[in-house]
Amino acid sequence: MNTTSPLSALRHWLEENHLDGMIVPRADAWQSEYCASHDEKLAWLTGFDGTAGLALVLKDRALLFVDGRYLVQARVQVNMDDFEIHHLHNEPLVQWLENHTVPGTRIAFDPMLMTHTEFQQYGATPCEFIPLNESPFDALWAERPSAPVGLIREMPVEVSGESSAAKRQRIAQLLADNDADYLAITMPDNIAWLLNVRGSDIPTSPVPLSFVLLSREGSTEWFVNGDKVSALPASVLDGVIVSPQDDFITRCGQLSGGKRIWLDADSAPVALRFAIEPQGEILWKADPITFIKAVKNPVELAGYRESHHYDGAAWVNFLAWLSHEVPQREAAGNPLTEMEAQAQQLAFRERQPGFIEQSFATISASASNAAMCHYHSSEATNKAITSGHFYLNDSGGQYHNGTTDATRTVSYSKRDAQQRLHYTAVLKGFLSLITLQFPSGTQGHQLDAFARRPLWELGLDYDHGTGHGVGHQLLIHENPQRMAKKVNPWALVAGSIITIEPGYYQADSHGIRIENQVEIVESVPGFCQFASLTLIPIDLSQVELHLLSEREQQWLDSYHQQVREALSPLVDSDARPWLVAATAPIRVQAG
Repeated sequence: MNTTSPLSALRHWLEENHLDGMIVPRADAWQSEYCASHDEKLAWLTGFDGTAGLALVLKDRALLFVDGRYLVQARVQVNMDDFEIHHLHNEPLVQWLENHTVPGTRIAFDPMLMTHTEFQQYGATPCEFIPLNESPFDALWAERPSAPVGLIREMPVEVSGESSAAKRQRIAQLLADNDADYLAITMPDNIAWLLNVRGSDIPTSPVPLSFVLLSREGSTEWFVNGDKVSALPASVLDGVIVSPQDDFITRCGQLSGGKRIWLDADSAPVALRFAIEPQGEILWKADPITFIKAVKNPVELAGYRESHHYDGAAWVNFLAWLSHEVPQREAAGNPLTEMEAQAQQLAFRERQPGFIEQSFATISASASNAAMCHYHSSEATNKAITSGHFYLNDSGGQYHNGTTDATRTVSYSKRDAQQRLHYTAVLKGFLSLITLQFPSGTQGHQLDAFARRPLWELGLDYDHGTGHGVGHQLLIHENPQRMAKKVNPWALVAGSIITIEPGYYQADSHGIRIENQVEIVESVPGFCQFASLTLIPIDLSQVELHLLSEREQQWLDSYHQQVREALSPLVDSDARPWLVAATAPIRVQAG
């Protein structure tokens, strides 16, 4: 039996190929947040399976870089004798290479897994970067899963709100306006939106892994595995040429000289640059579909609202069930577990009209597990849900007409004073942002501090963003809008969908997060505000109510009345009393 570790195998390969090191990103050729198992090279190499990170493997050192969401998780999953853990943003790989390598250090990379922007950043280091023609993982990863071949389905215009032909003409006009001959589209969600299709290559991410070349005349060449489109109606492919996926890079490189190709520097693999530059010209500019797609049309917005009613009903059925099961099972000496809870929640969702699948892997986290903000329960980590701890649930659904994402943190007995203060601060941050009126065109980073201030006043903070865009039966984290400390240059405009989700996490103790999905709507002239799509009661049992302002209490009462009225006809009859109690006015709950 071959017992060579993945790390040892890669080092041996580097030595054979006269290389000093290799960058192994947590990425696929589409820069997907969630990858198919075929593309989980970083997990195979290190054991870390989070959605953001990269490794640098050298002859005598190996480093894993992850962001703040995953620092605790990485230390649990990775052999610390093999890998050093570094913060992806506070101490980035580029900086490390500048400080720890000498000129001429030969670092290998896969040009399909590195964007043009990333390649430019590495150019500031003393290293020589060697693009690989073939991935070593094809040979080293003996039991590598096959590439996915998920069927692609139509997204009807009755749900999408605009025909694919109309979308393609809109984008073609932008190409003409920018004096570009072609747009090379490499982001799967942009392709799904453009062609009015949805895919099944990656669970919870209904996008087809493929590429598109769109001309300024509107002609469209779709580079996709032919088996994936076998079930599509012929009408979907009207005006679309289907070509093998593997021909995309070659085709871009073969375009007649003098053609100007529009590429998104932050998402297109640098392999495209290497292919196009010898004969063509590149227009480096953000893919225009990204922002157009983020502003939803009236049909899409109506779908979001309807899907949130059904998802809210599933949540209420689940929370009512939890309120009964947790104390009863604990009293019987057989406490409910995280995995049992998430399975039951999925069962409630599966009963809802239009439900397709989860929109991401559920975070079902009790006690200290909730301190890992992107934790996923397993047989090895499965904790009991008891009255002695907070329970955090972050989950959502893909419905035929929308995508949902929400988080609630609950407790079944009174927490200590410090934990109650933490919960109250998170709630106040949530309320500060969701009640905010802001000038049209405001950018996400300009609002981020509103959600953090109550925690900052306690000397506390959280190491993740405050909000992200959400796709329309597409990706749960949709570009370009985002609320975080990091500058995001994209305006928050009416018609966009985003989340609001402050939190607090104390390692080895507890985690708290409250999240609603919201629609950005116009308020007074020149200003916008948030309208909640999420319809789920917020647990007030752990709130220091005297710390809430009159305005905050009024918002909560109004929101809970909206939830109660919208969901009462939709929830199970045995969940209705819980809904009424959970949405009662604050003065009633406090009394």
